[in-house]
Amino acid sequence: MLSAHTALVFFAASVLLALVPGPDNVFVLLHAAVHGAAAGLLVVLGLCSGLLFHTAAVALGLAALLAASSAALTALKALGAAYLLWLAWLSWRAPAGLDARHATPVLGARQTYLRGVLMNISNPKVALFFLAFLPQFVEPAGGPVVLQILQLGAVFMLATLLTFGAIALLAGRFGQLLHSSPRAQVGLNRLASVVFAGLALRLVLAG
Repeated sequence: MLSAHTALVFFAASVLLALVPGPDNVFVLLHAAVHGAAAGLLVVLGLCSGLLFHTAAVALGLAALLAASSAALTALKALGAAYLLWLAWLSWRAPAGLDARHATPVLGARQTYLRGVLMNISNPKVALFFLAFLPQFVEPAGGPVVLQILQLGAVFMLATLLTFGAIALLAGRFGQLLHSSPRAQVGLNRLASVVFAGLALRLVLAG
């Protein structure tokens, strides 16, 4: 069982890490700005659900196996990059203004949520980060290691939910102001496309 002190220190560290610009919080910011705060919050829930997978992977030792297999890591990076490029393509071609009202309806709640899950699971950096970060807060006298890892994962998810949720709400408000101008909306879509493509490139080139 984690001590209260360890849980608080870990929570504070998790909030700070969630604020550092990265693929996940940038994804939330752009998605909320383009599609609204509600869609951004659904993505946040999806990302947090994906953290369940990474927490279990560390607890069961799967992340260590992934880190030891260059082929598996490369394959997961390729999957994540391909998904980001697909999002870049969708964002670039997204309509605005009058065209948007005749376009295909936006993603439903389930699809938006699953987009967040896939975004998180397909990022191998999260698995490797959890493998390096969570064990640092395991206490020798705190009981079973697996249980402590699961507790740390839950605290990290709470920190992510609160931090990313705030980002989604702020970005959604900013997006509302831009959506009143079709030209600004097109610019926002193009910006999102470029950022997604850049994140894909970063994922492929990262060591």
